[in-house]
Amino acid sequence: MAPAEARRQAVLKFGQLEAIRKSYHAEKGLPLTEGLLQDVRYAARVLLKSRGFTVAASTSLALAIGANTTIFSVAKQLLYERLAVPQAANLRLLTWTGSRDHVAVHGGSRHSLPGGLIASAEFSYPVYELLRAQNRVLGDLLAFHVTGMNATVGEDAQRVTAHEVSGNYYSVLGVQPQLGRAIEPSDDTAASPPVAVISDEFWAREFGRSPAVLGRWMRLNDVPVTIVGVDPKSFTGAESTLPAEAPAVTVALAKQPTLTPTSDGSRPLANPADWGGLNILGRAKSGVSDSAAQASLDTQLSAIVRATMPVGAGEDVPRLVLRDGSRGLFGQKQIFATPMSVLMMFVGLVLLLACANIANLMLARGAKRQREMSVRLALGAGRTRILRQMLVESLMLAWIGGAGGLAIGYWGRTAIPRLTRNAWELATFPVHFDWQVFAFTAAVTVLTGVLFGLAPALAATRADVTHGLKEGGRTATRGRRGFAGKAVAGFQIALSTLLVIGAGLFVRSLAGLNAVDPGFRTDHLLLAQIVLPQNRYPAGANIAFHQRLEQAIAAIPGVRSISAGEYPYLSHDVSDLDFLPDGEAGDPSRHPAEAYNAVGVHFFETLGIPMVAGRAFGAGDTAASPKVGIINRSLAKTRFPNQNPIGRRFSVDIYGGYGDVLTSRPIEIVGVCGDTLHADMHEPPPPQFFIPYVQQTSIRRLTYEIRTKTKPESIVPALRRVVRAADPELPLVHVRTQQEQIDSDLEEERLFVTLTSGFGMLALVLASVGIYGVMAYSVAQRTNEIGIRLALGAIPWQVLAMVLREASWLSAAGVAAGVGASFVLNRLVKSMLYGIAPYDPVTLWGAVLLLLMVALGASWIPARRAARVQPMEALRRD
Repeated sequence: MAPAEARRQAVLKFGQLEAIRKSYHAEKGLPLTEGLLQDVRYAARVLLKSRGFTVAASTSLALAIGANTTIFSVAKQLLYERLAVPQAANLRLLTWTGSRDHVAVHGGSRHSLPGGLIASAEFSYPVYELLRAQNRVLGDLLAFHVTGMNATVGEDAQRVTAHEVSGNYYSVLGVQPQLGRAIEPSDDTAASPPVAVISDEFWAREFGRSPAVLGRWMRLNDVPVTIVGVDPKSFTGAESTLPAEAPAVTVALAKQPTLTPTSDGSRPLANPADWGGLNILGRAKSGVSDSAAQASLDTQLSAIVRATMPVGAGEDVPRLVLRDGSRGLFGQKQIFATPMSVLMMFVGLVLLLACANIANLMLARGAKRQREMSVRLALGAGRTRILRQMLVESLMLAWIGGAGGLAIGYWGRTAIPRLTRNAWELATFPVHFDWQVFAFTAAVTVLTGVLFGLAPALAATRADVTHGLKEGGRTATRGRRGFAGKAVAGFQIALSTLLVIGAGLFVRSLAGLNAVDPGFRTDHLLLAQIVLPQNRYPAGANIAFHQRLEQAIAAIPGVRSISAGEYPYLSHDVSDLDFLPDGEAGDPSRHPAEAYNAVGVHFFETLGIPMVAGRAFGAGDTAASPKVGIINRSLAKTRFPNQNPIGRRFSVDIYGGYGDVLTSRPIEIVGVCGDTLHADMHEPPPPQFFIPYVQQTSIRRLTYEIRTKTKPESIVPALRRVVRAADPELPLVHVRTQQEQIDSDLEEERLFVTLTSGFGMLALVLASVGIYGVMAYSVAQRTNEIGIRLALGAIPWQVLAMVLREASWLSAAGVAAGVGASFVLNRLVKSMLYGIAPYDPVTLWGAVLLLLMVALGASWIPARRAARVQPMEALRRD
């Protein structure tokens, strides 16, 4: 036939080509689908038949997968979440870098970089305005400043986090309040009335989510402010993705002179040299690369700095750096990046250990199923089908463990934040359990199933049909199986050793921190903070109020003594000033700044800080008396070596933090006190100097340190009544004991000890199960040999020693490998340890002895079983 006619006849006889193709593929795929269903049903029957194995394996998997899910969900919330704004990935944060000693910008928050550089994300308001006006490479620039304010709603006074923002803040972020309106450019003027947008949490707590909140007013730092909107529930502000750092109130930047005025009447918004606290964000512009935008903005910044502030000889102009702003300032990265990496490494090792444990158990079960596999091969099953069947069993077991792990992860996501809760702040650290967590758990589950199931599956496909069908054929693969099981058990011991050493290092580090002497008495010491609003308490009036309140608190029954300090110890709240002894005046940059504190006259007596030389402050040290100061022993050694500092004089710079102004008049040193820790428990005592707060022009924030005769908590109600009687609109905040403050400082170490100790215990359990399984299987396989030994005259204790010796060699090899690996991996945690090295001998030897004891303990039952073998029963087995 002609080709066209032949095609037509074929189509008439067989049908259309596409229909034939679909029918062929359906018939070809049907056996595969049916086979998979058969494998699933058979795997379910096998796992149900071996309930003990299934429960043990799935439980260990659930614990390991749950630990990974928990740590991943917390790490995702801390390090990978973006701001809850539209197209957050387009946000860019403006920062700058410069030399530590020669940059033209002074003041503001900054952190050190390698190579003698510093970095900061803070600018002055005039610089922001000029950058915004000249900007052509980014979208509109917004500015915000993070501060604290006293908020009074009705009779309730409290301290809240506030954001002072530019008028375009909400429009640039693309955020629309869930109720009312946002801060607008018309609100960001000096003539407009003060308005505020409140957070969803503040709305629920103070107003019960009433829609009538719009138009109501509250007092911020004693200034009436009208509420015009409520932020969306998910919005945490532009500073951070953490709900705990979300602003309770948001106000316009132009209201800063009204809401947070300075005590000296200066106007920071008008000062181009005041680079402190103002952060700038913008959106990437389509078609402009980040490098091009950075180069353009850097040129503009250089010109603005030279035009608006003096640049001295030898000083450098800061260089602008454009950073990802999708996570705001992302301050939590420096705190949590390393700890989360270490925890992810720990839980990853736990998961690997669980996989090794189950692989070992499945290899043992696979050896018992050699006859089954031989029969299946003899009846025509392909080795691919055997491989698939074993992998289906592994994956089904993994999915059971994964489901349990997901439940554990859901519970753990709330348990870990509770471990970081302190005694005086609300725990607002919700961890989202979203599709990404589900996807992570599913991926880990599948990977785990393949990881621990592949070796047993491959071993099953190598079954020898001839030997497997013989009655004694189970001995054919004894040597190969025995080596594989022992290798896996050794790997388990090595991983367990690594985990136990890591946990031991954190335990030893925390013990060392708890044993540190802070240099003052921490018992029966209550701390409580008050911040006075500048509007109600101008310079002079605030000093007088603090003195009156000190006297009122001292009269509370149960109070032994009281003093106050601007910066409480071990709270990470510090300040330093240029300390210039007489005769060394000149360029302050040549002299290191020293830690400073303004304190009450009974400070050293209340805290129990000993005086080494001279005298403490006394009642005669008043605002009208000569200026006096006290230095600690470290400062005396560094600034007055081999000299008597008593009677020497020094001066300090003018200081404007919290509106506090220190006189630059000469200050006479009247005493030297003992060294104390300052910012936290981790750093040694720094050089410090102290000045009576009554001799300062203005002190707005003080923490009252109260030594009690009874439990500190018992006087808190009376303390609140005294403060309310003095001023009902003043909130008493951060009420805690000194021990609670120390516990808060050490919460990261306690969290690590809790988690890593739990992981270490789980590792020990899994390792002991693995060793027990290997030795029990080895004894079962060698029953004939042991029977012959006993029949020929071996004594039971010799058999016992033989099994234990084998376990000892296996354990020693695994422990040695784990110790060797610890020298490499424990360097990652070096920065998180205190007082010990990653190769601390006490920890290493303790871990070695513990693992060897656990290994021998796990081997004891199989060894005893081997020693009790009856020779005649053993010889009759085959």
